[in-house]
Amino acid sequence: MSSAAGHGDVRAGGQAPTGGAFAAAVRVRPLGDGTFTADLPASWTVGGRPHGGFLMALLAKAAVATHSGAGAPLVDPLSVSAQFLRPPGVGPVLLRTDVRKSGRRTTVVAVHLEQSGHSCVEGVVTTGRLPRERAAWADLPNQPAEPPGNAIDLAAVPSASVFKLSEVCDVRLDPNGAGFLHGHIGDPLRLRLWARPRGEHADPLFALVAGDISMPVTFNLGRLGWSPTVQLTAHLRSRPSPGWLRIQVESKAVHGVWFDSDATVVDATGRLVCQARQLALSAIG
Repeated sequence: MSSAAGHGDVRAGGQAPTGGAFAAAVRVRPLGDGTFTADLPASWTVGGRPHGGFLMALLAKAAVATHSGAGAPLVDPLSVSAQFLRPPGVGPVLLRTDVRKSGRRTTVVAVHLEQSGHSCVEGVVTTGRLPRERAAWADLPNQPAEPPGNAIDLAAVPSASVFKLSEVCDVRLDPNGAGFLHGHIGDPLRLRLWARPRGEHADPLFALVAGDISMPVTFNLGRLGWSPTVQLTAHLRSRPSPGWLRIQVESKAVHGVWFDSDATVVDATGRLVCQARQLALSAIG
């Protein structure tokens, strides 16, 4: 779980810069037979370990890449479900894909991320076409499209050296309800954030990062230790429009060291782009 070169500005409605840090970081290189290589960069880490949402984006990128080729239709990731077996380190990884189903509307691809001969993340990715029309019905958090003036820039907090993502992502935290910022315990386990990649517009792959970009909500219980993700499932619902992604994260229950975390990601136009749920471990005390 997320605990947390130029900073290009991205404005809603503006021209998307090209060659941004995220687009470069999620590149995969085919070796043939459904196998790809990729590099896990230090800038997409938390506490020195590659960020879980970024690993989900790599799984999705490899799954979509299995469709590449002359005349292949464009596809989008629709759902990504992953088991985190062991944390990989910064450096090269191998992604092995296996198409489990190829249908008219969806394709299901198993993706294993390996490093130094060890399986680190095992995932299943469903691909298809994201809808272009507005939702017929949605019940979404009431959150401003842009961060308020008192929002905390995570690149400016003392823990920024741990939350390396702040170098490549602009992430803001609503201080209201984030009692852990002042050593207060007892606020509801609900946090609100805003995020966007530096130097480019968000795409569906970055929406996967946004779904895991919050520090653990158990920080509001005073549990400030490492909170590794055990299982994470994300559903992509639409393609983000330019601008901030607004994120609400909340937990339904904390039992012992186990807790759940649900993230709802909405784009600048108010459209739902990602829903993510994970089971994670937290430190006690």
